[in-house]
Amino acid sequence: MTYATHTQQAIPSSSVDEQALAQAELYTHLESQAEAVAPTQDPLTSRDRRIIGEIIEVEPETVRTIWIEGGITVWVQFFDGGRLPFDRDWFATRVAEVKATLPETPLERNERLSDELEEACTAFGLYHGQIDWLSFSTKLYRDGHLVGLIGCNHQGWYARPRQYGVNRVAGSAKDVIASLGVRTAVAA
Repeated sequence: MTYATHTQQAIPSSSVDEQALAQAELYTHLESQAEAVAPTQDPLTSRDRRIIGEIIEVEPETVRTIWIEGGITVWVQFFDGGRLPFDRDWFATRVAEVKATLPETPLERNERLSDELEEACTAFGLYHGQIDWLSFSTKLYRDGHLVGLIGCNHQGWYARPRQYGVNRVAGSAKDVIASLGVRTAVAA
């Protein structure tokens, strides 16, 4: 009876390195393709990154994401692949402290005001023209007719029914729109 004997040949280290390199290249390609097909939404805002950066004393741009593991540990992941663990309660306390002292950037202010304006316009069945982001002001319309001008400055939200006139000031976008005599939209 004849037996075939197989011997294992050593794989040259250069081919192992080449395979590892090819595998890494494949993973990078697949990751970029997946991102192109279904881009992931960044759960952290620039303000979140500023808060985290202030807490752990790093540049905000280096923070990739955070997550909580086991309800106990907050992990901060960096773009360079590194990560740091923190106690959840300590981290939450520090977030509250930093939030209270961190000033709002002009971009964050405009985003907040824009969200409030959109909510108020929806409630009243209005739409607005292009926003002047420097003065945060715009014109309000209903059914193609000008309702008034609205904006927000150091005094708070303001509105006026015409281009020129006295500003009506209120604490919220909804209140100032109501001061123009506009009633909330009624569902048909």
